[in-house]
Amino acid sequence: MPADIVVAGHIALDILPDMSTLTPEQIIGAGKVYEIGRIAYSTGGAVSNTGLALHRLGLGVALQAVVGDDWIGRAIIDYVRGFDERLGEHIRILPDSASPYTVVIEPQNHDRTLLTHTGVYKDYGAHSINYDLLAGCKLFHLGYPTLLPRLYAVDGAEFLRLLSEVKARGTAISIDMSLPPPDSPSGRVDWRALLRRCLPLIDIFVPSIEEIVYMLRRDDWHGWRERLLDELTGDYLAALADELLAMGAGIAGFKLGERGLYLRAAADTQRLAFLSDLGGSAQDWAGAQSWQPAFAVQVAGTTGAGDAAYAGLLAALLRGMNAADCARWACAVAACNIEAADATTGVRSWGETAARLQAGWATRA
Repeated sequence: MPADIVVAGHIALDILPDMSTLTPEQIIGAGKVYEIGRIAYSTGGAVSNTGLALHRLGLGVALQAVVGDDWIGRAIIDYVRGFDERLGEHIRILPDSASPYTVVIEPQNHDRTLLTHTGVYKDYGAHSINYDLLAGCKLFHLGYPTLLPRLYAVDGAEFLRLLSEVKARGTAISIDMSLPPPDSPSGRVDWRALLRRCLPLIDIFVPSIEEIVYMLRRDDWHGWRERLLDELTGDYLAALADELLAMGAGIAGFKLGERGLYLRAAADTQRLAFLSDLGGSAQDWAGAQSWQPAFAVQVAGTTGAGDAAYAGLLAALLRGMNAADCARWACAVAACNIEAADATTGVRSWGETAARLQAGWATRA
């Protein structure tokens, strides 16, 4: 049976030492020894985080990724098979290659820092996709072109080729990003020019607000940094989304962390025609704008929250929901996610999440 959605791109092993007893200052101090808690691990990256969340929400998912022939690669495949044996079927092992991994540093009362190794993904490109899996598939979701050097090189020529191959098969496309480190090769890419080339082929584009401000409003990103969420206004979000829609996206939006999620759709129903294949209505979405505040939960960890939000959004889209309901589901799934320390186990089933929403789940102030 074809999958509802193929999730491709970046996967890694997340290593999460419990540093909740340490302050950020202690972590960077040299020449000291501190006792910390147990270490946890899970798979990370969009293929794992978004893909496994979609699986928990009841969607038929094909995970398409690559790993190296080392213990990290085997651990990644074993982990996803623990959810369903079939989920490991399309993860390829490349010989003589190192698998990607990420060390998650999350001290007390402070957002996480990620130390990541790209490994096999330095050569990931249009040739890495099994396009046969798209037969009968409703949606193709690609995670983290920002961590895939071949895709952002040469003004995104390889990225454009990949998108064109998917579109030639009549499949809708959603893309997720990660924040490019400013002093890295991806941080020096002209993302405005790259997005202008690629967004006409991207139907759903919902990066985090930090990522898109870095890409399109670099001066604001440098000026605001830790204050970024406090500086946002409705007009700022609308203008930023309108710019993405003008570049060609069908649905644009931003994951806003503790401030929730914002969505805006193109006014042209023709640009939104892909929604009919997903079970939705272009007429209901045309020109829609929605902001959903985050739901109130006890936070155990923020790893994977943005990926879970994207899963909630796509799961609702594939059930034919409108913009407001899709934003609501995105925030609901993200809220469940952050009740667990790792990136995957907090997400609940569609029925359990719906029950929380129907019970009158409170939002953050």
